[in-house]
Amino acid sequence: MTKIKGTGVGGRITKSDVEAHLGGGQTSSQNIASPAVSLSGRGEKRVPMTRLRKRIAQRLLEVKSSTAMLTTFNEVNMKPVMDLRKSYKDMFEKNHDVRLGFMSFYVKAVTEALKRFPQINASIDGDDIVYHNYFDISVAISTPRGLVTPVLRNCDQMSFAQIEQGIQEFADKGREGRLSLDELKGGNFTITNGGVFGSLMSTPIINPPQSAILGMHAIKDRPMAVNGEVVILPMMYLALSYDHRIVDGKESVSFLVAIKEMLEDPARMLLAI
Repeated sequence: MTKIKGTGVGGRITKSDVEAHLGGGQTSSQNIASPAVSLSGRGEKRVPMTRLRKRIAQRLLEVKSSTAMLTTFNEVNMKPVMDLRKSYKDMFEKNHDVRLGFMSFYVKAVTEALKRFPQINASIDGDDIVYHNYFDISVAISTPRGLVTPVLRNCDQMSFAQIEQGIQEFADKGREGRLSLDELKGGNFTITNGGVFGSLMSTPIINPPQSAILGMHAIKDRPMAVNGEVVILPMMYLALSYDHRIVDGKESVSFLVAIKEMLEDPARMLLAI
């Protein structure tokens, strides 16, 4: 007969010793300890917010609490712009020493639309509405320190090449931390392009004291109905966030439609029609 080995005090046989023996050497389920959860490698790092990040956070909260912000959406067929860009991008770069991107088309379309809807180019100052007869457009630039919005001034007087050169200069300065305060001040309207990061749709936040901001997004091939047929087209969503205190819904929608029409027929921007 197999002798049971006691594990109690003085070698005494306990109940668990008998259960272990009868169970083929396995301990009772009641005595099985739960495995310990390892907490090694878990840590936290506390880093103070930069002055720029704190200022951005403060301004975003101010917008939420001080404006009646709404967002309206539309979509645009980018094929005409893409075809035009493809046809002339090499000649453009050779003549102007800068790439022909999409932002110059966006800026031109916005400028022409602002001429038609002056209240979107205006701002609120106390109980007054300030209408501007110039077109200074803030362009969102991603930098290592965060998102900044340097201003292209007098866009109505700028060529496509000058717009592209200005944006390229802002991008270079942003990466190197050389943007000046004067370059960041002012602006009557903002364009932000989340599409460069893959964003399909968003609701951009107004850049105070401006009355509106336009969000551009990723261009994606989608099936669309054209003249009763399904066609694959490069489509992009447009988002216009606006301050309802100064801009009515009809004006915001009409403004966005005007931008859509100019991007879908770029000749309108050159002819100002």
